Order: sequence, then C-alpha cells, then structure tokens
Amino acid sequence: MPISRKLVIFLVISVLGISFTFYAYQVVFTPNILVGKEARELIIERGATFNSIQKQLHDRGYVNDLMSFSLLARLMKYDRSIKPGRYVLTPGMSNMQAIRLLRSGNQVPVNVRFHNIRTLDELPEKITANLMMSPSEFDSALNEFIKTNTEGFTRENVIAMFIPNTYQVYYDETPKGLIERMRQEYHAFWNTENRERAAKAGLTPVEVSILASIVQAETIKAEEAPIIAGLYINRLRKGIALQADPTLKFAVGDFTLKRILNVHKEVDSPYNTYRHTGLPPGPINMPEIASLQAVLNYTPSDYLYMCAREDFSGYHNFTSSYQEHLRNASRYQAALTREMRKGAALRRAQANN
Repeated sequence: MPISRKLVIFLVISVLGISFTFYAYQVVFTPNILVGKEARELIIERGATFNSIQKQLHDRGYVNDLMSFSLLARLMKYDRSIKPGRYVLTPGMSNMQAIRLLRSGNQVPVNVRFHNIRTLDELPEKITANLMMSPSEFDSALNEFIKTNTEGFTRENVIAMFIPNTYQVYYDETPKGLIERMRQEYHAFWNTENRERAAKAGLTPVEVSILASIVQAETIKAEEAPIIAGLYINRLRKGIALQADPTLKFAVGDFTLKRILNVHKEVDSPYNTYRHTGLPPGPINMPEIASLQAVLNYTPSDYLYMCAREDFSGYHNFTSSYQEHLRNASRYQAALTREMRKGAALRRAQANN
C-alpha cells in the first residue's frame, strides 16, 4: 500500500478518534444542566419512567442538550434505576454529575409544617402538603396505627402524638414512615424532665395535651396561659367539673359560638365538661408547644373561677370566690349584650341607608 494512502487512513482514523473523544468529553463533562440559570428542584414522582423524566427535563428547561444527557443516562443505566424524590440541580452541572445525583437517590429534604389545627380531620392535608403521599394515604396509615399501637393512642387522643413544629422529611417518605417519625418526635419532647413535670401536676403526657388544648382555646394571651392551667389543675384536684366553654364548642361542632347558653350545657357528649368531671377523652385542638409548656410550668394559685373581662381586652378575671365570679360574669354578660345591641343597631342603620 502506498505511503500516501496509509497516511490518509491514519489521518481519517485520527480525526474520527479526536472527534469522538471530544464529543465523549462534552457528553460527560461539559456543563449541560441549568446553564446560565438558577438552582431548581426536580421532583420525580413515584412510578416515573425514563421517558417522563426526559420530557420534564426538556419541557421545563433543565437541560441544554437532551440527547447527550439521555445517551449518558442509558450508558450509566439510570433508565433502570430511577429513584423518586426531590432533588436540587445546580447551574452548570455536567450530565455525569446530574445523573450520579439522581441515580444515588441523594435527595434534599422538604419542610413539613403543621400548626393551628383544630381537629384530626384537618391534619392529613396539612402534614402531607409538601410530600409525595396523599392525605388519604396518610389517613389510612394513621387509622392502621391507631388499631395496632400499644401506647394507648385512640382516634380521640392520637392528635396529642403530633407536636406542632417544622420537620425535615424526604419527599418520598411513606405514610407509615412519617407516622413513626412523629411518634419519635413525640417521645423526644416527652423526655424524662417533661414527664416528671407532668407527674408532679398529676397528669400523663396525653392528659397534659388535653389540658393544653383547653388552655390554648381559652386565651390568646401567653402570660395568662400558665394561670389558666393552674386554675384547671386546681379544679381537677378538687374533683370540680372544669366547665370549660371551649369544650362545649367542640362538642356541638361550632367554634364560632360567642355566648354559651344553657342548651349547650345540656348536650350529651363526653366533651361536655359541665356535665362530666375530669378531662374529656381527647384534645379539642392540636396544642402548640407553648401551650404544653404552659401546663407543665403552670402558675400555682387558689383560683377556681375565671371570666372574660368586660373590656373585651382578651384578658380574664380570676378568683377563688364563687360570689365574686358571679359578679364578674354579670359584668361581662351585660357588656356583651350592649355590644350585640350596638351591632344590631348599626346593621339596621346601614340597611336603611
């Protein structure tokens, strides 16, 4: 073979080799993810296919060159090991960096928050808001937990197991796993110190939650909460019915009630603390940590009665005397009646105009 022909073949092979090497380098190492953009999360749902992930990466502008990403992903067998979850892709990542991240399942956790919950029915939607699981999946798992747990949690009191806070959880956490996490957080809160405080007050952890829920419903004034907690502990110790109006609102299912009437006090419910002594069977809301601490650090006193102040300041008048309590209640009822009449008169005037 003439030397010139060998040289041509060598040059062609060399050029092809260099071109292939350059392209291979580009496929593997050249920035291809969110180039010139900001970091973004990538949610991969359970059951996602490689085709659906390709479409998501292309349609939402994650990759510049989808073909190179797809080629390397198949070579690295990512199309056979897709892991659902929440990932954060950073600007300028190479295909290899992104594929290694997705293939590893190394997710960024999401924040799970739940606060201001009145009833257990509200929990599933709030606690799963940032997670892959649906509210119904969580609720089913919670019902199963209630049936099988050996810690005494029931449908009435299981809300006490959920300590309102912000928790970091992986996006693809299972309902069962999330409930177990909340159970662990419950036991972390109820450490030896807090259990001893509860015992000194004559309460179990669940009973603290029940009382804290009542205290929370009674006042928006943080400085009053320990006083109210102490008052109710006094009544529990003396065997006096709590007569807590918020429990009646829970019993009748109307949280907007502003005036408790005798008809409400006759409702047949274990949450009617006018008819039944002791604590109701479960919390009437999900007590915040501050409310739990108010019970654990209650203010000792001889108070047995409380009534909202007639100035509608949100504060209460406290007393150990029933006669003085009747006078406080009379002033408040009179003020409430005046306010209702003013409101009615204003509505009539507005209607006439």
